[in-house]
Amino acid sequence: MKAAVLYSGGKDSSFVAVMLQRLGLEVELVTANFGVYDSYVPASKSAESLGFNHSVLEMDTGILKKACEMILEDGFPNDGIKYIHKMTVERLAETHDIIADGTRRDDRTPKLNVNQIRSLEDRFGVQYINLDSFGHKSVRMITENLFEISKERSNKDNSSDFEVEIRTMIDGMGHNSLEIFPEHYQTRVIGYKQ
Repeated sequence: MKAAVLYSGGKDSSFVAVMLQRLGLEVELVTANFGVYDSYVPASKSAESLGFNHSVLEMDTGILKKACEMILEDGFPNDGIKYIHKMTVERLAETHDIIADGTRRDDRTPKLNVNQIRSLEDRFGVQYINLDSFGHKSVRMITENLFEISKERSNKDNSSDFEVEIRTMIDGMGHNSLEIFPEHYQTRVIGYKQ
């Protein structure tokens, strides 16, 4: 069976990919891109360092634009990011039997709720897998023993999550994304621990 892991290059999605591979599944790491910025490059490098196939899922720019409008209206990014995540997972469900991502129990966004997961699985006849039974501390303990991880202040060149293109579009619309997204640090997997 083939599994698509929505992949940012971070420790959570890398952990899911390794788990599924160890189960004997054919795993493809997939990073969504809306054509605004080549945000998939860091994830591609992380995937290569772990020996996984990586592909870019070209998404409709209109989805990104709608998410940015939601974020600007709310003044807060959560609902816009959840919208993009849901649309991306549904797009993957059109072509894969198993869809996975690195969302954890204590994540707020992006994250599908139980009803959205049931709906996705029923409508598309797929399995959806995430880290919902794992908390942040458990994932950190496991991934720090599995992977070499870099931790840097988040910027366009070290992250492949939805935020990169959202910020690029918001800034391009004449707004300041720094007023919406707080400064934070990003982890990225750079290989397996030796």
